[in-house]
Amino acid sequence: MAVLFGPKVYSLVQPATIYVWVAFLGGLGAVVAGLGGSLAQVWVGYSLIFGLANGLGYGFGLQYAARANPDQAGLAIGVVTAAYAFGAVLAPVGFEAAINFGGFLAAMVLLGAAVFLVSIWAASVVRRTGVNYAESDVENAISQLSRRKLAILWLAYGGGFAAGLMAIGHAAGIASVAGLSGWMAAGVIAICNLAGSLLSGWLSDRISHRFLLTSLPIVGALALFLLAVAPIQVFVLLGLIGFAYGGTIATYPIAISRIFGAQNGPRAYGLIFTAWGTAGLLAPWLAGKIFDVTDSYSPALLIAVCFSVASAFIIQKIFLRSA
Repeated sequence: MAVLFGPKVYSLVQPATIYVWVAFLGGLGAVVAGLGGSLAQVWVGYSLIFGLANGLGYGFGLQYAARANPDQAGLAIGVVTAAYAFGAVLAPVGFEAAINFGGFLAAMVLLGAAVFLVSIWAASVVRRTGVNYAESDVENAISQLSRRKLAILWLAYGGGFAAGLMAIGHAAGIASVAGLSGWMAAGVIAICNLAGSLLSGWLSDRISHRFLLTSLPIVGALALFLLAVAPIQVFVLLGLIGFAYGGTIATYPIAISRIFGAQNGPRAYGLIFTAWGTAGLLAPWLAGKIFDVTDSYSPALLIAVCFSVASAFIIQKIFLRSA
């Protein structure tokens, strides 16, 4: 929701101010969750307050990086998404140490402190750059965008990420079933996610987005299929899934900006990004339910293959007709 509504406020305040709010909300939300004596308080602190800070910082970071580096917008977005993945590489180590030291509260205080300090540093960085988030037509209505393009891209985006999240959300379980370490599975995915983001962001400035957004889901579909029917090299296959996921999430923002234009791109991306939220809620839950019934991840992974192939097919159609 923060990514969806963020474009309405990006140009109303200074970039540094946005990151000050991210620092305050991120730190507050994590501490509220850590102090929670009930699941409801964790929802309020982590899901609502911290989630708002997370979405605001991530969504603005993508758009600001692209506008601050117009000649290398794809690479800039790739670096932002890679940094997001890098956080996932480091987090398990810090969380495990914090939990062993002081339990859930210590882990949440560590998270809040990290987000607060990094966001204050980010505020100082963007202030020194002197680049503002300029919007020449802040009243340009979303209704002016092609609803057909938005709907088709929403389906492609959601399908591609539903596939990845069905595997990534259960990576530890998939690895455990194969007799491997769940922590290592998460780390492998995060590292390959980072690599995919950087490489695809760099390639976005040089080759067709249609090629990237078609080939990456196909790579993911192949890895998902092999993981379902012949899970021999589990870490390799999970790494490929993470690579395809990272590459896809780095390529979509710049592709959407090219399709809808620099002014409408952030609004269009905010709408299309709700497909990620929907996939994040439903896909891991569906995979878990299927596992509970079948005692196997294979059926869920085969469904994920269908999602990936469908995403690639839809992208071919939307780009052929309108790119």
